[in-house]
Amino acid sequence: MSTNRISQCPLDFSRILLSGGLTVTVALAVLVGCGPLAKKAEVGGELKQWHKVTLTFDGPRTAEDATPNPFRDYRLNVTFTHGRTGTSVTVPGYYATDSHAAESSATSGGKWRVHFRPGQQGEWSYLASFRTGQDVAIDPDANAGQPAAFDGAAGAFVIGATDKTGADLRAKGLLQYAGGHHLRFAGNGEYFLKGGADSPENFLAYAEFDGTYDADADSGSYKKVGPFIHRYQPHIRDWRDGDPTWKGGKGKGIVGALNYLAEQGVNSVYFLTYNLDGGDGRDTWMWTGPNIRDRFDASRLDQWEIVFDHMDRKGIMLHVVTQETENDRALGGGPGLNPIRKLYYRELCARYSHHPALVWNLGEENNTSDRDRKEIAAYIRSLDAWRHPITVHTHAGQALKFYNGLLGDGNFEATSIQGALKDYNRDAIALRKRSAEAGRKWAIFGDEQNPADRGVLPDSADPGHNEPRIQALWGNLMGGGSGVEWYFGFAFPHMDINCEDFRSRERMWSQTRYALEFFRKHLPFWEMEPDNSLASGAKDVRVLARADSIYAVQLPAGGNAALKLGSGTYTVRWYDPRAGGELQAGTVDTVRGPGVKSIGRPPSDVGRDWIALVKRATD
Repeated sequence: MSTNRISQCPLDFSRILLSGGLTVTVALAVLVGCGPLAKKAEVGGELKQWHKVTLTFDGPRTAEDATPNPFRDYRLNVTFTHGRTGTSVTVPGYYATDSHAAESSATSGGKWRVHFRPGQQGEWSYLASFRTGQDVAIDPDANAGQPAAFDGAAGAFVIGATDKTGADLRAKGLLQYAGGHHLRFAGNGEYFLKGGADSPENFLAYAEFDGTYDADADSGSYKKVGPFIHRYQPHIRDWRDGDPTWKGGKGKGIVGALNYLAEQGVNSVYFLTYNLDGGDGRDTWMWTGPNIRDRFDASRLDQWEIVFDHMDRKGIMLHVVTQETENDRALGGGPGLNPIRKLYYRELCARYSHHPALVWNLGEENNTSDRDRKEIAAYIRSLDAWRHPITVHTHAGQALKFYNGLLGDGNFEATSIQGALKDYNRDAIALRKRSAEAGRKWAIFGDEQNPADRGVLPDSADPGHNEPRIQALWGNLMGGGSGVEWYFGFAFPHMDINCEDFRSRERMWSQTRYALEFFRKHLPFWEMEPDNSLASGAKDVRVLARADSIYAVQLPAGGNAALKLGSGTYTVRWYDPRAGGELQAGTVDTVRGPGVKSIGRPPSDVGRDWIALVKRATD
């Protein structure tokens, strides 16, 4: 193989001066795509399973504003192959200026980079494809353009075991679609339930990222905000020694905010990567300027990566929302996969698809056609070597019809529902059933709460958070859903655009954590089905069950419920969703089936919401 590659390389016939004044003409292979003579990459990162491995290549020196355009007219793809199993994946790369742009703010340089997240231990080899030509970056033909610089560069490295534990995503592995209604971590097999922050949607509009500012005064509901950019000043105190910063200490506010959220059990953050062209905020974009659409700001995007890496360490999923309702047909001058939108998604995938827990969202309150959604999802899937789940966010109250044209499609795995609190249980049950009937079970996520002006209020305005807890949080989970993110509305302080202090909803974070703790500790929730018809007596009682084995029963307004059971003896214990803690005894200790049996009353506050755990005892 090596001989063949060398023989195909262009030859440079040169005269070399030897000792004694003699000269000889020799043929030298030009180092442009010449197999073993091509330059190897600099391999960086921790060479461990599920950790980020970064390959950096020396290539043509260019600049963000150069011609040819380094983002459109060059294409780096690297194929990684596992030595023992033969597993092979191709990962897109990107132009990295001087490879230190987060610190240097460099706009020029000759470095090209790819990130890899190895899912197996052992030896991995790599082979680089580096091509140049007009718009080659968005050409799916592997042979498009011409080979350039380090095309054909190859090498290998050995991956060992991860040394991470706890919430760190590198201990859990890739969060992936596993064919059921809950996503699953490939490393430790843990099933995922989401308890996240849906606001502020412009989370990345942070003043200490290079070139980040409010590009336009907001209109409509957000006009009162005026010119605004995040600093997260209240969370600087949450930054810890050893946490990342850049450029001499920048980033403590946003890193501290993530620390606080992680300490509260939050495991997902929703954020936009593009809110220009009429979007809310006009303060988040990937490009070198608000009027540029085909050249990317390397230093800002490297600083985003520092933050995303910290999210991995803290166990927080990236919920990447790529468009807004106001601009989802504006990028590139129209809908569908026009060249500008292709370039945008390629850069997103090249820079960030290696993160272990990530969901691609095709747009907030999305307006594009199902045809366009499918086309864009298929394009993302072709670039994302890790096949992260893909979803799209609904308009208010439209969940039950919004997904009709997407159910069963092989490139969608989840919902992103905006709806009334009271509908979360209904929507979870219905969409679980419909997605299963369509042949591809979805994870059912609830990601925004109406009415839009209120969402989830600050603790000062709603100290109990009773309706969000009862109807949205527990409603989704008891309906077999996969969890929720909390939206902050626009009528109260620390809202969807200008939230600076996540402590404004600390009570809601606590109640979310209590719910997820109950499910993780006490239920095989991934094996259970919603069936509210099994219970009666109490108002609006809800049931999640593994038939004849284990039942979770939600009493939204307390009371005394009866439950249809199979044969055997069942223990009855109670969980307080308002305060968490250990299971408690109620008025009935055990019940014996089969038949409809009273499970008694909760231990106290009988007029408030409670959760009963009814579990078959060993007979």
